[in-house]
Amino acid sequence: MNASRAPEYPQTEAELRVQLAACYRLVAHFGMDDLIYNHISARVPGAEEHFLINPFGLFFREITASSLVKIDLDGNQVEPSNYEVNRAGFVIHAAVHKARADARCVLHTHSDAATAVSALKSGLLPLSQFAMHFYNRVGVHDYEGVVLDLDEQARLQESLGPHRVLLLRNHGVMTIGQTIPEAFMLVYYFERAARIQLAAQAAAAVRGESLHLPPHEVCEHTARQFTELQGDIRWPGSREWPGFLRLLDDLDPSYRD
Repeated sequence: MNASRAPEYPQTEAELRVQLAACYRLVAHFGMDDLIYNHISARVPGAEEHFLINPFGLFFREITASSLVKIDLDGNQVEPSNYEVNRAGFVIHAAVHKARADARCVLHTHSDAATAVSALKSGLLPLSQFAMHFYNRVGVHDYEGVVLDLDEQARLQESLGPHRVLLLRNHGVMTIGQTIPEAFMLVYYFERAARIQLAAQAAAAVRGESLHLPPHEVCEHTARQFTELQGDIRWPGSREWPGFLRLLDDLDPSYRD
């Protein structure tokens, strides 16, 4: 595989359904879900204006390939389903899908650490190698309330800009991937970076110490190593995803149903 190119997106809807259901299960497995809320949306191959999304009312750990609902950019169901969709929740996703052709998968969470960091004025700090991936590469969107107003879509698009990660102030985080594995790995490592930051800040406060931040040049160099896939670094998820599927198959392969 050419390291500079994203791994292939699923060629069929059936393949996409399995991959997306796996992503929902992984978000739950790593404790980044929020009951029946939040969404991961993915473009249907061959029908770019259609998307798969979770059925409203199921926990992420319950989602299967067949339970995913197909919708359009307005959140309307385009095929019969036994489930409804949280149309209001798709407002954020639709804003990104409309603005970015490369946004094949949009993943939004209210995970604890990411949400805590979103409430800090400084946002995510370059305190760990996990965080370096995102250095100066995160959009920030100020909180405006529950995202129900379609007028907010334009402001979300402006806040995101060219980035693959959007920090939603006092709300959570959103990642954008050309593939589902990419979107998942971005949120996984953002959450790891946020957890480490909160732990470091708490320890520093107790001990009366200041945090050590590497110089800008080092942070930028490291970020480029990740984003430019230097050395043997590969596209996010390209190496890890098969292992994640093995994990899910060992735990509960029903996501494939």
